[in-house]
Amino acid sequence: MSCSKNKPVENSTGNFSYLALGDSYTIGESVRQDESFPYQLASILRTDSIDLLTPKIVARTGWTTDELQVAINSENIQQQFDIVTLLIGVNNQFRGYSQSQYRKEFKALLQQAVSFAGGNKKHVFVISIPDWAVTPFGKNSGRNTATISAEIDAFNAINREES
Repeated sequence: MSCSKNKPVENSTGNFSYLALGDSYTIGESVRQDESFPYQLASILRTDSIDLLTPKIVARTGWTTDELQVAINSENIQQQFDIVTLLIGVNNQFRGYSQSQYRKEFKALLQQAVSFAGGNKKHVFVISIPDWAVTPFGKNSGRNTATISAEIDAFNAINREES
């Protein structure tokens, strides 16, 4: 899918495929499926006359990078997609995983996402990890919100560097 005037050039079917990889921020915790990020994106693109197929989602609440990798492997995805999004890492931070481990596993997931996009890096979108310290849960977690925010910033810096 190449873009001209911000709209994709028609592929052979005219329908564009979308793979969303991630965690609870991808699927939306405690929201209806149509309120999840991938479904909202599909709706917006359809409003802009871009015919996007129903998103394929590989995401679950609580997943870390290693758990997402296991799930991708078990899905045995053979298809290539016109759009791939990757949003993962909040649970790595929440569980206290190291930044070096995150970098290694995120980099592998990013390479896999590019592969799912037919090798076209321009079709892969990395979404930054939202800062949960500013949520009611974060404020009431008993954890230092400044530390949470700084760690999320560090994980997002890794995303930026690797992307």
